[in-house]
Amino acid sequence: MPRAHADLVLTGGPVLTMDAARTRATTVAVTGDRITAVGHDEVRALIGPRTEVVDLAGRLLLPGFQDAHVHPVAAGQEMAQCDLTDAHDARATLAAVRAYADRNPEREWITGGGWSMEAFEGGAPTREQLDSAVPDRPALLVNRDHHGAWANGRALALAGITAATPDPADGRIERDHRGEPTGLLQEGAMDLVARHAPRSTAADRLAGLLRAQRLLHAHGITAWQDAIVGTYGSMDDVSDAYLTADRDGTLTARVTGALWWDRERGAEQIPELLARRGEPTGRNFRAGTVKIMQDGVAETGTAALLAPYLDACGCAGGNTGTSFVDPAELCRYVTELDALGFQTHFHALGDRAVREALDAVEAARTANGRTDTRPHLAHLQIVHPDDIPRFRALGATANIQPLWASHEPQMDELTIPFLGAERAALQYPFAALLDAGATVAAGSDWPVSSVDPLHGIHTAVNRVAPGGDGPVFLPGQRISLTDAIAAYTAGSAYVNHLDDTGTIRPGALADLVVLDRDPYGGPPEEIAETKVLATYVGGRRVYGD
Repeated sequence: MPRAHADLVLTGGPVLTMDAARTRATTVAVTGDRITAVGHDEVRALIGPRTEVVDLAGRLLLPGFQDAHVHPVAAGQEMAQCDLTDAHDARATLAAVRAYADRNPEREWITGGGWSMEAFEGGAPTREQLDSAVPDRPALLVNRDHHGAWANGRALALAGITAATPDPADGRIERDHRGEPTGLLQEGAMDLVARHAPRSTAADRLAGLLRAQRLLHAHGITAWQDAIVGTYGSMDDVSDAYLTADRDGTLTARVTGALWWDRERGAEQIPELLARRGEPTGRNFRAGTVKIMQDGVAETGTAALLAPYLDACGCAGGNTGTSFVDPAELCRYVTELDALGFQTHFHALGDRAVREALDAVEAARTANGRTDTRPHLAHLQIVHPDDIPRFRALGATANIQPLWASHEPQMDELTIPFLGAERAALQYPFAALLDAGATVAAGSDWPVSSVDPLHGIHTAVNRVAPGGDGPVFLPGQRISLTDAIAAYTAGSAYVNHLDDTGTIRPGALADLVVLDRDPYGGPPEEIAETKVLATYVGGRRVYGD
């Protein structure tokens, strides 16, 4: 055991190390930014006159949580805009929009988002409804999943969108029975209006990042992977915020940036991605990942499926969703990226998109051998049983968003009826992936859903969302509390190439979180009541008293 006194000792509570044996301890010593000892009373010998001693008082100490798929800069900016995440019906949503517009008469546009599809009949609000709340200015509000946006009449007029406007190749303008735009824009159609809205400034993006970082640390998150770094439609590149914060020391989290793959271009963008990867940074940000959005979302019919969606009558229609990147070209692009050492991060929600992404990983493995690029597939709403064993075989990590695996109106009213019972039973197969030996990481996709890892862990274990009292969603896919915690710690650390984090062991970075209780001591239904008391990054407290 080291003889020098530690800078920090946390003692007197259960310590779940999340090592391979899931060892428990009661005392951890930290010197500088590293863990120097893990054990029991013998570690207290490292306490000296200048050692900070934290009495856990029976509370649980864990490795810091990591979010493997999140959008903090965008989320942080939305927090300062028209935030609709707490409005749960049409009346409340419109009232919140009207109140925000009244409070901000100087804003040229009303922007923000977070509205729920289930708040509106058929999941489709209209421009007339938004006109009633914002009659005097253009308004554009993205929905909760950020795959659709709601525009008022002034915004549509400013963008020149009429009945004669064609749908873009990667999106859809929703229309009424006369062919007139309803105000709802899906996927790439959002950019037809968004490109006319005021752009964020570098100061806005930096403020958004720091605002988001405070919230992430408050939920015990010490590291994350930003799932879009680069220019996506009219979204501004957030990398300047990370670079600035990293260089001036205000970026206290460890961040992996996933560079956006422009789906309207091909391999000619790879040299640009290489240049972006080579940009000088500080110590906490790097961009060695490429994000490829292969499909959309099920509730709008844009997730890529192997068989057609059902229509409102329960009959198979002609729509199988959208593969944004040609599958054959995807194999070629991923093979080249893998050969250059890039990690690939896929948005793959439907069973066809999952298969196309796995095929691309397989092509890269065949051409390049088994490299340590650690590809991962996010969302995984529908996975064909034949593809589940391929995750382990190919070394592709399953990046799950547990909060989505529950019964709620968007699932029950806007998704299951259009998938059909047989295919709906394949959704979010967490247990099946673990049973097949897949490496599992976890993320929130915030601001799409809550950033709180404990809410995600609760849902993964119970298959009921926090506060929910409805039926269990596909109970056979529930996973253990330990497996759920592992996904948010060791699993996401693996995806983020942060191999000296994710477990509590001597030599690892002292990225730690203290909970207000040991959730193993109560019923699974109470996991979400657990709160974070303190968060440490490199032994430095970044949240808590």
